[in-house]
Amino acid sequence: MNYDSRIDVTENEGLAATGKTLGGTGAGGYPLGDETLHDEGEPSGTSRRWWLIAIIAAVLLATGIWFAVRGGGEAKQPGATDVQMPAVTVVVPGRASVEGEITATGSLAARRPMPIGSVGEGGQVRAVLVEAGDWVSQGQVLAVIDRSVQSQQQAGQSAQIAVAQADARLAQANLDRALKLVDRGFISAADVDRLTATRDSAVAQVKVARATLGQLDAQTARLNIVAPASGLVLERNVELGQVVGGGSAVLFRLAKGGEMELLAQLSEDDLARMHVGVPARVTPTGSNESFTGQVWQVAPVIDATNRQGVARIALAYNTALRPGGFASAVINGGQTVAPVLPESAIQNDDKGSFVYVVDAKNVVHRRPVQTGLVTARGITVKSGLDGSEKVVLRAGGFLNEGDKVKPRLTKATN
Repeated sequence: MNYDSRIDVTENEGLAATGKTLGGTGAGGYPLGDETLHDEGEPSGTSRRWWLIAIIAAVLLATGIWFAVRGGGEAKQPGATDVQMPAVTVVVPGRASVEGEITATGSLAARRPMPIGSVGEGGQVRAVLVEAGDWVSQGQVLAVIDRSVQSQQQAGQSAQIAVAQADARLAQANLDRALKLVDRGFISAADVDRLTATRDSAVAQVKVARATLGQLDAQTARLNIVAPASGLVLERNVELGQVVGGGSAVLFRLAKGGEMELLAQLSEDDLARMHVGVPARVTPTGSNESFTGQVWQVAPVIDATNRQGVARIALAYNTALRPGGFASAVINGGQTVAPVLPESAIQNDDKGSFVYVVDAKNVVHRRPVQTGLVTARGITVKSGLDGSEKVVLRAGGFLNEGDKVKPRLTKATN
């Protein structure tokens, strides 16, 4: 019996779809191959093949994505680094001549205050002729004290002068007559000497009486309270009818010439830089007007309590300058040549003042500095910079030592 061992492909595919074995039967009913029919619940060869294709595709897709992400990240890494470097504004300050200024505060006062009281015997005040704020001239009467008793004493002494003058005239007449009789021998030389002495004594009594009257006049005049110099009346502490005594409390207080001053409180360092003749601008509290003055005295001592000294700034009279008021002053502190930086460029911490400088590789470095004069243009740097460095102008508080930045140079305002 002939056996055709060829298998129809169509039939094989149909059998594979139904899970049957692909082998035929030979003689005697034995199977032609080792394959057996699959159970209907087991996956077929086609399903396994599709699963394998799907797994391979997934692996290839994941590999492609990984290479894409890695390659893109490497390509963008330089750009990302650029984004991470902060851009900062830097300035090369150079060196400039700076007119230094020292700020100070203090109280206004009369430059030459003059307390005035009663220098006479005292008594009841009969008249007050000035008020606080009035201008007076030297010798002007400010107040009058009762002088009724002194007036009577003056009148009595004037009478004593008249008596002494009469005695002197009589003594002179007696002497003249005696001299006419000497040549005739009626009066001795001793009598003439006695009459001469009497005449001299009478003349001396006239002088004594006149001197006594002058003393009474002076004492009476001292009952007038007068201005010792021209100036501005700052205080009036006496009223009509008040009884005052000689050397009593201050009745009036004057500012000689109306001149004022500011008692500016300065630190030891600032006081050491101060000298007489330095100009200053003074602004009273509550006023927008400034007044020009100059330092006329620098205190030779330092207050041991607050470690400050006083610079006295002379000011001309102005109604806005009231003694006892508070004022601020800007004093010329001299010239210096140094780098000048804005306040935003200078940082401070517990180690002191410092700035950030950018080197040639755009790396930030902390640089300690010592500041000096403070002006409207900025703060001078006494040490730590030579003016050729690139200094971070602002935002230094967000930087750290060693940070890499993108500097943007701006022009210095010196």
